[in-house]
Amino acid sequence: MTAHLFNGATNGASNSPSSERVALADLPRSNVFTSSLPADARFPTPADSFNASRQELGPRMVKGALYTFVRPEETKEPELLGVSERAMRDIGLKQGEENTEDFKQLVAGNKIMWDADTEKGIYPWAQCYGGWQFGSWAGQLGDGRAISLFESTNPSTKVRYEIQLKGAGKTPYSRFADGKAVLRSSIREFIVSEGLNALHIPSTRALSLTLAPHAKVRRERVEPGAIVARFAQSWIRIGTFDILRARGERALIRRLATYIAENVFSGWESLPSAIPDLETADILNPPSNVTSSELQGSEGLEENRFARLYRHIVRQNALTVAKWQAYAFTNGVLNTDNTSIMGLSLDFGPFAFLDNFDPNYTPNHDDHMLRYSYRNQPSVIWWNLVRLGENLGELIGAGAKVDDTEFVEEGVSQSWAPELIKRAEGIIGKTGEEYKAVFLAEYKRLMTARLGLLTQQDSDFESLFSELLDTMEALELDFNHFFRKLSSVKSAEIETEEQRKEVAHRFFHHEGVTGLGNTEESAKTRVGEWLARWRARILEDWGSEPAKDTEREKAMKAVNPKFIPRSWILDEVIERVEHQGDREILDTVMRMALNPFEEEWGLDRSEEERFCGDVPRAKRAMMCSCSS
Repeated sequence: MTAHLFNGATNGASNSPSSERVALADLPRSNVFTSSLPADARFPTPADSFNASRQELGPRMVKGALYTFVRPEETKEPELLGVSERAMRDIGLKQGEENTEDFKQLVAGNKIMWDADTEKGIYPWAQCYGGWQFGSWAGQLGDGRAISLFESTNPSTKVRYEIQLKGAGKTPYSRFADGKAVLRSSIREFIVSEGLNALHIPSTRALSLTLAPHAKVRRERVEPGAIVARFAQSWIRIGTFDILRARGERALIRRLATYIAENVFSGWESLPSAIPDLETADILNPPSNVTSSELQGSEGLEENRFARLYRHIVRQNALTVAKWQAYAFTNGVLNTDNTSIMGLSLDFGPFAFLDNFDPNYTPNHDDHMLRYSYRNQPSVIWWNLVRLGENLGELIGAGAKVDDTEFVEEGVSQSWAPELIKRAEGIIGKTGEEYKAVFLAEYKRLMTARLGLLTQQDSDFESLFSELLDTMEALELDFNHFFRKLSSVKSAEIETEEQRKEVAHRFFHHEGVTGLGNTEESAKTRVGEWLARWRARILEDWGSEPAKDTEREKAMKAVNPKFIPRSWILDEVIERVEHQGDREILDTVMRMALNPFEEEWGLDRSEEERFCGDVPRAKRAMMCSCSS
């Protein structure tokens, strides 16, 4: 059976010349992670793991290590449901490779790049990490059902990715679980990973989705199993540091931090230098090229290379959270084990995009305290980053003495501890101010673009951004639909108060005005007043020529998606794939997710418009569980 290849281009053509893409057998592979960091001492080599029984491998506690060698479990008669062409291109695999038996068996977990006879090649592994879940320490977690196969390097871009299977079977970190993933959650992750990337929101990626027809997975009910082949430049999380600190493995913290700077990022000199004044700096484009031995900052707050590494991780996460907020993506479970050191959207469970704008919305029906609601995402990510700061606290607080033999080998003396703690706390606090500044700068940049403005004014935040969000919340307006519809509003259409009230209708739901205490007249008046302020700024930036209005509309539609992979759509895909045997719906929705800014996709036009239209009232603000 030919795999469903979901192309990132609406015309079905690849954006990359075929000469830059290779067969699976020719894809450059490596295992930098496992060759640089310590393995599980109980199974220190691939052969040790290969010759062990599943029962011997675990689940169990693993100490003094960052991973365990473990191979995927066999999948009988796998069915390749879909492959993302965008992912194929970014990895560097040529078109057609998805139809080969080697590819299908690899992404089903039935083929590994290690030879048992020669003991050569790259053996799969699962990472060890811990985490703070809902604010409480959860102990050892780890890759309980995710197994990394190898690292691959795109021959053209030279970007290295770690290829991983989710739902591939038990590992030492499975605890009391089965190591499997259900089709339901796998479809959701497959689509949203690629959908977020298409929206330019940093995310782990999804290469393929494979049905495991003989796997019957017990959750709330017995469900079919599936495997997502996914990839990222790194799968290291804040939780990777959490477990090391909890166990007092300070040498491993240093080793892991050094590995990240030198092998995940582009070296110590690539990290951002200290910013003396956040008010005057180009906060989104800080200078770098600081040598690894150099100190920066004032007395008592001297930043060494580990402080710069911490600041870089903080900045990456601030940029991503700003994008989540600007596009109303809600992760649902922002534990430290779900927080990437690269700032990637990671480990998709009960995620959702907002329908109506409700800042208190959480898609996680177990989140009774709204800890991970849309409103709280920036503060929760910072809470997680403070935990990272504590994990790196010794290294950050050591300042100029970070490489002294006594500190490296013996640790912190009692007499030196107060100075070190004060410096670490000061740097973490200062980095928190930078986190806020980066978040706000990126959020303002994105919202400015989404509103079609060419410039930023201090008054925009209150008069346009905040007032729009307040209006959306009060009138229960759909967040992303509002921006797409606004893109098509001509300045000439909203010159007068009456015109603006008429145009206001476009933003209401099919059933009319909703929201407590609102009437149609009051709603039209409120939206109309906002449109008046928006029109004034549009004219200020673009002028009144019709050609400029057309240019603005094009610019706005390039950043305001027509299609969003919403929860109700994903639920329909799951129903049709799992219960009706429909494979084409997966193709349709993935094509739309890969090209969210298009007007049409050349598919079933009525279905396209239904998926892009008003969300059915009963299907708004859906919630789901963490079980997957």
